[in-house]
Amino acid sequence: MTAQSRLAAFRRLLTHAHERLDLGFGFKLWDGSTIPENLPKDALMIRLADEAMVAALLRKPNIDTLANLWVSARLDILNGSIFDLVARRPAIRTKALLRSLNKKDVITSLMRFLFLSRGGPFPLEQVRGDKALKDGSEEANRDNVHYHYDVSNDFYALFLDPEMVYTCAYFRDWQNDIATAQQDKLHMICRKLRLQPGEHLLDIGCGWGGMVMHAAEHYGVKAIGVTLSKEQAAFAQNAIKERGLEGRAEVRFSDYRDVPESGFDAISSIGLTEHIGRENYPSYFAFGYSKLKPLGRMLNHTITRPDDSEQSYYKNGFINRYVFPDGELSGPAHIMSVMNTAGFEIRHEENLREHYALTLKYWCENLENHWDEAVAEAGLGTARVWRLYMAASRLGFDLNTIQLHQTLGVKLGEGGVSGFPYRGPAIPAAF
Repeated sequence: MTAQSRLAAFRRLLTHAHERLDLGFGFKLWDGSTIPENLPKDALMIRLADEAMVAALLRKPNIDTLANLWVSARLDILNGSIFDLVARRPAIRTKALLRSLNKKDVITSLMRFLFLSRGGPFPLEQVRGDKALKDGSEEANRDNVHYHYDVSNDFYALFLDPEMVYTCAYFRDWQNDIATAQQDKLHMICRKLRLQPGEHLLDIGCGWGGMVMHAAEHYGVKAIGVTLSKEQAAFAQNAIKERGLEGRAEVRFSDYRDVPESGFDAISSIGLTEHIGRENYPSYFAFGYSKLKPLGRMLNHTITRPDDSEQSYYKNGFINRYVFPDGELSGPAHIMSVMNTAGFEIRHEENLREHYALTLKYWCENLENHWDEAVAEAGLGTARVWRLYMAASRLGFDLNTIQLHQTLGVKLGEGGVSGFPYRGPAIPAAF
């Protein structure tokens, strides 16, 4: 079977499927032709770069193959995004489609592709995500953090806000820009923690130091942050000097368990719980509880599942394997339960799912606007991985397959005193 005959057979199959499913998008094949024919140049299309990719999908029709084809740019979306495809997705009528096909012709045509070379190396085959350790040890945590967060500070600066806050923003107004929303998020957390001048704050998993510097500068606390990313720590230490916050703000390249100080008034954990693993929750929250003085507060900000059922696609999906190699999510009720068992009294809890969807919209747009710079800084493969993971995450928050929960707990004082007001909201001001 020649290349032309294979192409013709594939075109017939794809054209039939397109008509039966009434797809709202087209396909561009490796010879430059489109399905349907005569599509406008600006039409939404899925681009199939070569016939060997069909063979690759037939051999291994799974998430790994799709991920490799995407990262190597052999599978792409033209004139739109994943959100445009989802908006135009059809109601799947697989049985009706199969009944309408001549199965003998289908099998004969597709079998021809199995004998083709898969067409070049798959860039994700040796990726760190396939070898991630999840034992909770300091070595494993440091290695996993390095894999994700040490891509390069300059790469992250291309799509984050000026403060380099890499967690869900808070939009007091849906029209606010990402920089304003991140500032409002940091203010909200400081107010939830009821920070007062002279208090001591520990920020676990502090990233590029945004929370540490914000709390020291705007709330008069002495703040210590810890991160397992060398690049983040170096960036934060330099930013602290530039802003004249030495003596009030400090960022250490350290595992949180190596922090010797105790008696903190407050602890913030913003985007860390996703990395520590469910089985390590009890020791993690027990650590936080032990580091606080009576009436001390801890705020946990984390991505969660909508419920606590076991769902394999969370564990084996693209993001867990190739983006956050140590990632593990649980339901919000489980987190609250473990915090409660550790000794915390839960004072406030809320879901900011829609805020994270909007945050990711800004990040995705920023990445697209700086695409050439991102590729030059991190390489095409990494840039395409991040483009897909952020778009898929935004979709997940939109569709409620993932959520973002903030949980505020307090270490009670003698006689059950909480330090919170008897009346009024748990959160001061308008947040």
